[in-house]
Amino acid sequence: MNREYNSRIEKYREFFTKEYLMGPNSLRLLDEMLAKYPLKEGGRVMDLGCGTGLTSMFLAKEAKVKVFATDLWIAAAQNAERFKKWGIDDQVIPIHADANVLPYAEGYFDAIVSIDAYHYFGAKKGVFTEKILPYLKKGGIFMAAMPGVKEEPDGEAADLLLEWMEGSKDDYDTFHCRKWWLDLIGKSDEFEVVLDLDLDCYEEAWNDWFVSGHEYGVKDKAYMDRGMERYLSFIGLVIQRK
Repeated sequence: MNREYNSRIEKYREFFTKEYLMGPNSLRLLDEMLAKYPLKEGGRVMDLGCGTGLTSMFLAKEAKVKVFATDLWIAAAQNAERFKKWGIDDQVIPIHADANVLPYAEGYFDAIVSIDAYHYFGAKKGVFTEKILPYLKKGGIFMAAMPGVKEEPDGEAADLLLEWMEGSKDDYDTFHCRKWWLDLIGKSDEFEVVLDLDLDCYEEAWNDWFVSGHEYGVKDKAYMDRGMERYLSFIGLVIQRK
């Protein structure tokens, strides 16, 4: 699919490999989100669930913001080495932290960005309002992109999804449709959903993962070929604190 913002993605093609990707291409997802809702340059941004730091690099270089690269699964020391190698260690600070126990001051961030990560910890009532929203400044932005489904799964879709998740109900319960997420987050005088969409780059992001050489990418491709792709989507949300 041709999009004006595809050109900047090409600068990062060397990172579309199993050494860096941890799932569907997070750079494509972030690229589209930023194209549709740019962040203010110079802001302070938490990259929540940054993985190997690709999205943190992209935020630093393309959005020109100060990034706190926060992840539970990847050691901060490993990301620090990468950030130094990439020449962004003056813009990106690596932090090892659990999303449920964030080590930051409330009202500290202009934006919190979570790409292909929020569904792992955010699919419970109260997580957004209690664990995320307090860390945003007034007027601050929460931006997320996560895998989901076009409609809540049942029948064949539910069976195939559960098989794909190797019978794990916890993993199965992270896949929901856009309406489900909006209902979970709800409405409040404290925030406003300013953008919700199904991302255009869905197919490209998955294809980059399939050809990355990662063993899980091969496994995921097999399920897509069996029909899983008919049910899936990538969901984008932007929420502003009032």
